Amino acid sequence: MKRISIDPITRLEGHGKIDIFLDEDGDVADAYFQVPELRGFEQFCIGRQAEEMPLITNRICGVCPEAHHIAASKALDALFAANPPPAAKKVRELLYMAFFITDHTTHFYALGGPDFILGPDAPPAERNILGVIRKVGLDIGRQVIDCRARNHQVIKTIGGRPIHPVAGLPGGWSRPLTSTERDEIVAIARQNIDFARFTLQLFDKIVLGNPAHLEMITGDTYVHRTYSMGLVDADNRMNFYEGTVRVVSPEGEEFLNYHPDDYARHIAERVEPWSYLKYPYLRAVGWQGFTDGKDSGVYTASPLSRLNVADRLATPGAQGEFERFFETLGSKKINGRYQPIHLRLATHWARLVEMLYAAERMLELAEDPEIISPDLRTPPGAVTGRGIGCVEAPRGTLTHHYEADERGVLTKVNLIVGTTNNYAAMSMSIKKAAQQNITAGKIIEEGMLNRIEMAFRLYDPCLSCATHAAVGKMPLIVTVRDPHGATQRIMSRD
Repeated sequence: MKRISIDPITRLEGHGKIDIFLDEDGDVADAYFQVPELRGFEQFCIGRQAEEMPLITNRICGVCPEAHHIAASKALDALFAANPPPAAKKVRELLYMAFFITDHTTHFYALGGPDFILGPDAPPAERNILGVIRKVGLDIGRQVIDCRARNHQVIKTIGGRPIHPVAGLPGGWSRPLTSTERDEIVAIARQNIDFARFTLQLFDKIVLGNPAHLEMITGDTYVHRTYSMGLVDADNRMNFYEGTVRVVSPEGEEFLNYHPDDYARHIAERVEPWSYLKYPYLRAVGWQGFTDGKDSGVYTASPLSRLNVADRLATPGAQGEFERFFETLGSKKINGRYQPIHLRLATHWARLVEMLYAAERMLELAEDPEIISPDLRTPPGAVTGRGIGCVEAPRGTLTHHYEADERGVLTKVNLIVGTTNNYAAMSMSIKKAAQQNITAGKIIEEGMLNRIEMAFRLYDPCLSCATHAAVGKMPLIVTVRDPHGATQRIMSRD
């Protein structure tokens, strides 16, 4: 059986590889998305003081430390029975909106966007952020850099550092905003709204306005009908900071709507021998293998999933884009809500709708008079023994689960990261893209392999965040070769 390896895969956070196996006829028999790295934060955090977790877990990733910082802070709120004052929750969410904007900007322009702006078959040396700037112009490149710079300044102002924030505490936040800082953030939020609208217009022109790209999005290659997951508020509107976890079926029916504290009743995790990344699935449906449909427990938690579970969005401009998104892609309303979109490449568009929502929500929070209140902390109480914090990371629903003894020393840590939720779906998408692009008699070209990479890239995976496998073995094989390449000795540790 012939094997094709894409190693390393590109334009993502972390390290991974794809192995594609061909049968005797030259068709794809199977494909594996392997994650070979293991960082093990869940294990080495045991025995630490719980209040250290917002500072430890935001080192999991340099791309999304804010997500781990906020999820950890919320888990400590519950662990120490310290419900933050309203102002503290608003300050946390304000920082989080700035983070969402920087993250979605990075993915569209640097990671996912080159496949559309340059084209999936463009030479690899051009298909990157520099190629994007050459194509769209230096002025747009400056706008991208300015967007990231001003929002990292907001993160530094609120969180104490532009990367790896330090202000989260059990029961609240460590410092208030001044009125001058608030005014600066209001101006930045308005700039963010303009930039989000501009980016949506750019997507219309370059992607939706290109028949070949539109055919890619609406064709069958990147389609999977799975359950969708995301946080919603009491009115079933999308929310990144808090709410209940809603799951809808592939047909759009509400399947679950549960408090994050109950995640373990509804989500199970599976380990396969070829990867250090776990496969979560819906307990009530069960693991049926790498299959989609209503009878499979595979679900996704992504920007597309969050739009699929929401009845509507909470800000006016984003709501208009939400409606245009579903109507343009042919979704019909049943019982007052749009039916799910299963065109996975449409996730790139969904991400830009979210960018506009985050910008508008950022302005709402910055203009709220309570945002400069000094009342930012509820003193911690006795250790409850268990704390769960949940937010929507850009890549999906993020859950931090801590258990501690009466001294506040951690005895258990479990993390279900945004990317982890999507691992089964990513594996399925990669296999289907491989089967559609590689067939008997075809000459395998680099552009075909990139179209396979596009199947994981649309999920914006962060494998640095996601590699928290259960306790197990980490085999090591060392091969010693002489200067001519001949094997002299093989040593292994199983």
